[in-house]
Amino acid sequence: MSAETIDFRQLLRQGGASLGLNLDAAATERLALYFTELLRWSRKINLIAKGMGEAEIVENHFLDSLTLLPLLDESPAAHLLDVGTGAGFPGLVCKAARPDLTVTLLEPRLKRVSFLRHIIRELGLGGVEVLAGRVEDETLLPSSAQFTHITSRAVADMGNFLVMVERLCHPQTRVICMKGPKWQEELRLLHQKQPLLSLRHSATQELQLPMTRAQRALLVFSWEEEGADHAGL
Repeated sequence: MSAETIDFRQLLRQGGASLGLNLDAAATERLALYFTELLRWSRKINLIAKGMGEAEIVENHFLDSLTLLPLLDESPAAHLLDVGTGAGFPGLVCKAARPDLTVTLLEPRLKRVSFLRHIIRELGLGGVEVLAGRVEDETLLPSSAQFTHITSRAVADMGNFLVMVERLCHPQTRVICMKGPKWQEELRLLHQKQPLLSLRHSATQELQLPMTRAQRALLVFSWEEEGADHAGL
């Protein structure tokens, strides 16, 4: 990790404003503490890519995670499941910004689970649960569990991910895949490989990260219903 020193709060405020996000002072302070603890713990365990500069961490992990907030804010009682959350991206970052959210973090690596529980204690957050395991574990994560949103930043293959989470979905559930600039190609491949999924692509939100202008897309999948948007298939 580089030795640069940045003004996290300023970068977060400026980046958040560019993304149309309104982060109050309390949210900014919680995220600043999160960032400080992330840097400290990263000296001992593998939480983020080695050699990543601090400004990169702010954009690629914190601001990128926060792009999810407008979709979560559409539900008055959002309960987010973040599969393979790692160091808490995007689920715990969104929770730190919006403490009223209910969040379940799923992570199989125990050192990262310890980090997540530490951050939750440090920030004094309630309404957030950390599960140590994988999404396929029916005992840990029963099909009867109720989530309004399911996401993962660790998705390499959207088809496999949608198959794994399909059992957790009901008509009100929205599955959000966070993807880069090749999302249209990935969407075409998805429907070639997984044409029988009950989840259908219903919306896409395209955006750019504020500092690098890197392209991002939030692909929303809903339980199949009449009028679903199949654009890009």
